[in-house]
Amino acid sequence: MRHYEAMFIVDAETDDETLTAIMAKYSKVVTDGGGEVSEVGKWDRGRRQLAYAINKRREGIYVLLQFVADPTVPAELDRIFRIGEDTFRHVIVRQNEDEE
Repeated sequence: MRHYEAMFIVDAETDDETLTAIMAKYSKVVTDGGGEVSEVGKWDRGRRQLAYAINKRREGIYVLLQFVADPTVPAELDRIFRIGEDTFRHVIVRQNEDEE
């Protein structure tokens, strides 16, 4: 099991109820794959201005998801991020590169 961190950006106009459902959806992907979510929530202050416009959006809500899982879980999470329409950018990184 390795430690991972996923950050994704949601439209700034998303209400809190919908945002909670989106966070639960991606957390469920991790737990269904046998992983364990250690933390999920809005990053820093949440709503932030983007460095450049993405799909005509200038602001977004940054969400950070930290989890422990096998290497297959981040691949599945990435696949779901790509086909989903509730996020418009994402990145998944391994926290400790020297973990086996």
